[in-house]
Amino acid sequence: MLEIGRVTRPHGLRGEVNVLLTSNRTERLAPGSVLSAANGPLEVRSSRPHKGGWLVQFIGVNHRDQAEALRNVVLSAEPIDDPDELWVHELIGSTVIDQDGVVQGTVVQVLDNPASDLLELDSGSLVPARFIVSRIAGTEIRVDVPAGLFDLNAAASDHDVE
Repeated sequence: MLEIGRVTRPHGLRGEVNVLLTSNRTERLAPGSVLSAANGPLEVRSSRPHKGGWLVQFIGVNHRDQAEALRNVVLSAEPIDDPDELWVHELIGSTVIDQDGVVQGTVVQVLDNPASDLLELDSGSLVPARFIVSRIAGTEIRVDVPAGLFDLNAAASDHDVE
């Protein structure tokens, strides 16, 4: 299960809650979607965008006191099967191989960056996700990077040591 958001607080008197969605897949909150929570499954009755988050009504949550019981509850769901999508959990631990067949390191984390998410490698290198050309989930990532990218990363690491 993947964490996809969190209930922040109740909204109004009829059981709606504010949800901060951490997934970019808004269909997670489509009516009929079932989300997992520590206290059991929650089925979405309705949802709508509201002030940078979402107002969500879950089936069976009809009063403010029921909504209050959901405050700070983490919402999870199964991964969406989309072969064109890059999923962080499938990138971490993968070996990065450049266009020349050279192993550059293993992905230790994915950093959020406005221009392009960055793969942080155990070697200290940062590789923009936009350079990924193919992947085998959890195993291997092939990249086609501009000439010198890994040289720049190595030079920055050498400079940090001095």
